[in-house]
Amino acid sequence: MGKFVPAILVVTYILISASVAAMIFRGGSDGGTAIAALAGTLGCCLAFHAYASQQMAERRIIRDVENVRDAHRLMVDAIDSTQKDMIELADRVQNQRTSRSEELTSEVKMLEDLVMKLGESIEDRMNEWKSGPVVVPLRGSPAMNHKEAQALALIETIREALTQNRVDLYLQPVVSLPQRKTIFYESFSRLRDVTGRVLMPAEYLTVADAEGLVPSIDNLLLFRCVQIVRRLAKQDRRIGIFCNISLTSLRDETFFPQFLEFLNENRDLAGSLIFELGQDAFATRASVEARNMAKLADLGFRFSIDKVTTIDFDLQDLHRSDVRYVKVGANLLLEQLLDVEGKPTLKFLKDIHAGDYAGLLARYGIEVIAEKVENERQVVDILDIEIGYAQGHLFGEPRAIKEQVLAETDPPAGFVKSTMPQQGRRRA
Repeated sequence: MGKFVPAILVVTYILISASVAAMIFRGGSDGGTAIAALAGTLGCCLAFHAYASQQMAERRIIRDVENVRDAHRLMVDAIDSTQKDMIELADRVQNQRTSRSEELTSEVKMLEDLVMKLGESIEDRMNEWKSGPVVVPLRGSPAMNHKEAQALALIETIREALTQNRVDLYLQPVVSLPQRKTIFYESFSRLRDVTGRVLMPAEYLTVADAEGLVPSIDNLLLFRCVQIVRRLAKQDRRIGIFCNISLTSLRDETFFPQFLEFLNENRDLAGSLIFELGQDAFATRASVEARNMAKLADLGFRFSIDKVTTIDFDLQDLHRSDVRYVKVGANLLLEQLLDVEGKPTLKFLKDIHAGDYAGLLARYGIEVIAEKVENERQVVDILDIEIGYAQGHLFGEPRAIKEQVLAETDPPAGFVKSTMPQQGRRRA
């Protein structure tokens, strides 16, 4: 109500009362009656005003109370909705924690099994050596005893590198041509000894193979590689990575079912991870390996063939086996070129242009990657036959990924000591 309204109402009441008094006075009544009428009318007006004001005040109070009640109901509904959302959020967080905990438990258990298996193999070999007959070397001919001691020392170095998580992942770019944009990486697992020196596969595989340790090493390195690729994928590094898989891993009745379960829990990696086999390994795979490759393909994973010695592929077999990439050495690829009537052709496909070879494989869903590209001349020749991808030191050497990525894939501290058999003192 405006600040002038009360004054206007008072003036109005006075005017009404004066009008009533004037009318009574004019009607022949004396002045006292007129004044009494004035006072009575004014009193009635003020009484009416008081009553009306009270009614309006009560209505305002009732309206304010209703507004407060409505606001309270809205607040209660908002609190209930917020509590419901918080409960749902807590449930989701708890489910994620439970899922993550189960995932880590499964992962650690698998890594534990792999390390245990490798440790038992080495422990058995140590015990056989310690319990064997003592060989007294002849004068001037200590080579055999010394060679065996070196082999066992190397095996111990391998065991320590694997159990102490001294496993590095090296990545080499695979680029598109002619843009030279990195589309994929090839991964290489490398071990380091306690001094930090990198152990190349050629250095330890011969000894490990003689001791029957290659399957365990292959399985463990493959699993660690996939762990690291998963970490890269979770950092939104959505790029294809070639990861080597051996026939021993594919046919290992203990390892492969666990590995398959692990990949099933990480099916989001199917777009980032490509398993790679050598051409000879692929050709000699048995039914068990072929079935297990099919199981990986059912999860969405693809395959690549490297270590190629002949480019006359059985394309239908490659397609049926979900092979989507073949890596051919640049020299091997260019050695197959012939000049027939001024047109480049391939030795085993003389009736088609060499540039149609990549297109022929593409019709089977297979991309050709020229690897071991070392100079620009090779790039020119590869482009002439319309190969779309290349890999080699010309585009980048293998480089170790950051150590913190590796550290994030390590198992919980302390579990290795509890799972590895204790080594006795080696015989001098």
